[in-house]
Amino acid sequence: MPAGLRSTVEAIAGTPLPHGILGASCTTIYDVTEEQIHELNGWQWLGLGCCPARDWADPCETPPGETPPPPPDKEFCRPEVEHAAPITVYAGAECSALGFSYDEAREQALASLALGEQHAVEAGFMRTKLSMEAVDLTPPGGPLSIAQGVAVLEGCLAESYGGVGTLHVPAGAAALLGCCNLLREDPQTGSLRTLAGNCAVIGAGYSYLNTGPAGTPADPGTAWLYITGPLVIRRGPVDVVPDRSRASASVNPRNNDRRVLAERTYLVGTTCKVCAVLVETCP
Repeated sequence: MPAGLRSTVEAIAGTPLPHGILGASCTTIYDVTEEQIHELNGWQWLGLGCCPARDWADPCETPPGETPPPPPDKEFCRPEVEHAAPITVYAGAECSALGFSYDEAREQALASLALGEQHAVEAGFMRTKLSMEAVDLTPPGGPLSIAQGVAVLEGCLAESYGGVGTLHVPAGAAALLGCCNLLREDPQTGSLRTLAGNCAVIGAGYSYLNTGPAGTPADPGTAWLYITGPLVIRRGPVDVVPDRSRASASVNPRNNDRRVLAERTYLVGTTCKVCAVLVETCP
């Protein structure tokens, strides 16, 4: 049928993946107001819970006539300063200005950002935090099964942090988690939990990059899994460029194309050790 005879209807709306980094109920998200906008330059805090509590007992009873040994020294730990750097995500709309109004371009950019920003935040977090700071626990023999990989990561977290953490899984490997009942859905919160109680984020942005420590790409048939402490996210308001007061600036007079950009800044924070392991997705 000729294009001119087609009826124009509403666009097909989409829904972000429910267990991504912005949808998972194990992620705490704060919306930054205009008065707090300076926080989006980056923030820092003292790590809490990264130093393990230890057991201590008095020395055994000393036989008569012998000098009792000195009690063992108690260990002290200095908290480390942790930080989160800004991640700005954006979506842009471009079309000929003829028949494409500023409001239409603005709506297109905002809709694209709303649907795609989770993917972009996950990719940015993997690129700037996970792959840059993780300890690689992949054994010399090569990738593990996904069940073995989750076990190794949860052991790493349990040894370095005393609370509930977050498992980060590429969306392309998510189906394998069901084969061994590695995750269950919490009926009260809807979050995905391991048997140990850790939360799971299933990220399309993680699948998109699929990189390991120092940015090492995964070979075909493998995927990088990570584990961290809990996640706290601060996000700023959405900015549209140009805004309505400068709508005419959206048109390039050289080619008569209209461009409108929607963007917002995120800060994704976590705490303590980051661990990674390479697993097989096509055993």
